[in-house]
Order: sequence, then C-alpha cells, then structure tokens
Amino acid sequence: MKRIALGLTAIAAAAVMTGCVVAPRPYYHAQPQPVYTQPVYTQPAYAPGVVMVETAPPAPYAEVIGVAPNPDYVWIGGAWFWEGGRHVWHRGYWSAPRVGHVWVGHHWEQVGHSWHFREGHWAPHRR
Repeated sequence: MKRIALGLTAIAAAAVMTGCVVAPRPYYHAQPQPVYTQPVYTQPAYAPGVVMVETAPPAPYAEVIGVAPNPDYVWIGGAWFWEGGRHVWHRGYWSAPRVGHVWVGHHWEQVGHSWHFREGHWAPHRR
C-alpha cells in the first residue's frame, strides 16, 4: 500500500511539473558603435568618415536579424571596416531611432583603382 501511494505521488508530481513553462524574454542591449584604428589611406580632413584603400572589400556576411527590442528601433547593418591594414567585419545591431533623422548605411564604392568606404551616419530627415 505504501508503494502504491508513493508511486501515485510521483506520478502526480510529474504531471504537475509538465505544465506550462514560462521562458524569460531575451535581454537586448545596445552595442557600442564600431571603432576602428587609423586607416592606411585617408581622405583629407574636409571629408570625414571616408576611407580609401586599394583592396576590394569581401562580400558582406548574411546576417540574421532578430526581433527588435522595441518596434521603433532601427537595424544598423553590419559592414566591412578597414582596421590595421585589412578588412574587419563589424556585426549589425539594433539602435534606438534619433528623432528627425534617418539612418544612412555604411557602404563601399569603387573609384578608379581604389575603394572608398563611407561610414554610416544619422542624417536629418527631409520632408
């Protein structure tokens, strides 16, 4: 009789434990803006955020864009930055929007035999 009661208690405890499970929500934190070292070739001081190199950037990585921590957040896509004489990938991240501004993404463009990198920035939104 004692064994039956103990067995029923174990079955009841197992049934209770298989109920609803509440998983914690993932925690998102803002990632710092990528910082890169002084490039090998730079544009004169009147063109900030422009890097000139003679090596083409690799193809961009395919990034998995998760759920935004807030519906208003903006995805800042990853890009190849020029660091220490080579291309280094910086992952994309979610960022809080800036009122009255729109995000202009990082991009590389070929100019003659060199490649110019224009760092992304928040630009005033024009209506």
